[in-house]
Amino acid sequence: MQNVVNALWTLEEVAERQPIGVAELARAMELPKSSVQRTLVTLHGAGWIRPTGATPTRWVVTTKALHVGRHATGELGLRDVALPVMEDLRRRTDETIHLAVREGSKVVLVERLETTQPVRIILPLGQNLSMHASANGKAVLAADPPEAAERYIEDGLRGFTGTTITDPGRLRGELADTRERGYATNSGEWRSDVSAVASAVIGEAGLPVASISVNVPTSRMTEDARPAYGALVRNAAKQISAALGRAHEGGGGR
Repeated sequence: MQNVVNALWTLEEVAERQPIGVAELARAMELPKSSVQRTLVTLHGAGWIRPTGATPTRWVVTTKALHVGRHATGELGLRDVALPVMEDLRRRTDETIHLAVREGSKVVLVERLETTQPVRIILPLGQNLSMHASANGKAVLAADPPEAAERYIEDGLRGFTGTTITDPGRLRGELADTRERGYATNSGEWRSDVSAVASAVIGEAGLPVASISVNVPTSRMTEDARPAYGALVRNAAKQISAALGRAHEGGGGR
């Protein structure tokens, strides 16, 4: 049983830290390198992780983990509804479009459509994003009931870059602004080179189930571009929310 627990723990750590080598992973988990290596070989054989091809070997999770995660959250149905809207949003902006779902106190990227531009934002599917330092996360947090947002704030606001909002009062103000304009912004708050706008997708219970975002290199996020992308992403989220409602009414979707 402990071997199973260690394998699942190893998979979680690879997903969180990917790409990662065996020595770094063993240090992070405080386990013998030989034990971690055996677990990695087992996970690779089962199709859960793969080597990147670099030397020394570094590991990343495969789409098998993402597929299981989508089934666990019902996001296969969400993806089917969201993809046509995401395609239209990419066509209008020619920027990278992300779809994220909430998982505990973070949001997780579950779908991506890339820009045709040579300088682009590349984040792996399955990437965890902080709720208070990403546009996707802030969009979900702003759409949450106030008590849920307060619980998150009370747990502490970690800083990632010089622009991360770590003051509770400032974050409350940012969430109020997000509710008023209908979209959240990120100006290099999680990674200095990544900026975004995002809007929450609302499910049948009136609560946020996902968020959709336009993601650009910070150098391309101008003062004129931000509200223009915000209006587009707000409309896209409304379309997905409405489509999810129709799917539930018709007995489809999930």
